Amino acid sequence: MYLFAMLIRSGIFAEGRFLGKILDEWIVDAQEFVHTKLPHLVVLFVIAIILSRIIAIVTRRMSGLARNRGTSPSRNSQVQTFASVLRTTLNTIVWGLTALQVLTVLGVNLGPLLASAGIAGVAIGLAAQTIVKDVLNGMLIIVEDQFNVGDTVRLTGMTGTVELMTLRRTEIRDGDGTLYVVPNSQITTVANLSRDYSVATVNVSVDFSATPDKVIPLLTSIAMDIREDPAFSNLFLKDPEVLGVDAITGSQVVYPVIFRTLATKQYGPIREFRRRVRIALEEQSMLPGDPNRIFREFTTTASGQKQLAGTAADADSMLSAKEPKEKPAIDPTTIPAITINPLTGES
Repeated sequence: MYLFAMLIRSGIFAEGRFLGKILDEWIVDAQEFVHTKLPHLVVLFVIAIILSRIIAIVTRRMSGLARNRGTSPSRNSQVQTFASVLRTTLNTIVWGLTALQVLTVLGVNLGPLLASAGIAGVAIGLAAQTIVKDVLNGMLIIVEDQFNVGDTVRLTGMTGTVELMTLRRTEIRDGDGTLYVVPNSQITTVANLSRDYSVATVNVSVDFSATPDKVIPLLTSIAMDIREDPAFSNLFLKDPEVLGVDAITGSQVVYPVIFRTLATKQYGPIREFRRRVRIALEEQSMLPGDPNRIFREFTTTASGQKQLAGTAADADSMLSAKEPKEKPAIDPTTIPAITINPLTGES
């Protein structure tokens, strides 16, 4: 090291010469940097790393507590979403402030830099208004708890499960596996299908010949059997309700049945209810409703048997009477000759 220093101090870097004086100033500046500024920078980076670790531990702890306490799925999703956004935001603030402090320690004048950043920020803000809207709308979605990760929602006409949510975008995956990325600024109406409970209405169509006094007790019995079935009993929040006759169209009589279940858990009981209704209608010799089925009047014969009003011969005669009679063939020899010139109109 001593030999290296002696070689450096010879020649053009000799003491008292121009480059030698510059080398002396560099050595003094390096000594001052190592003595005062370098410890400051080390402390700044250590503090930033410690704060980042604390933020990660706290947010991870929040998610763990929500899972261990057995909170509702919606509450657990809300905590996870909030923890993710909180971790990203706090880390950005910590490292941003650290970068400003580093520039200050290195002697960079932040006044012109901040002024330039302000002007650039205005330009970027004008050019990226959509991004600003995304972030602001994302903050409102989180603050107002409109939906969370894991919820089934309908956004901008698309339905699916929320897989990822940030301040700028929301990712939802639908039933066939398609992943949709929706900017938060485009979310104007939120239909949350996972909040609190789900209500499903099954319209059972039965033929007009079945009396409501028999159909309503039958549907009520089937619905209550499903309500008490161990495979579905824990999904119901309320007993099913058969509202009665809702509409009559042709030979179709509609009986609506309402199921109130846990959120997004209504599909299993509904499928089982339809299956049992199909079997019960067959067992009770009841026809399903058909709005296009046509009724014909029955009459009682002298022997006491019922038959359609009018015999087959009568029906055929009625149909033949409605059909127009066939016109006789025209003899072409009886057609009068044309007496008017079709070109001049003269006879």
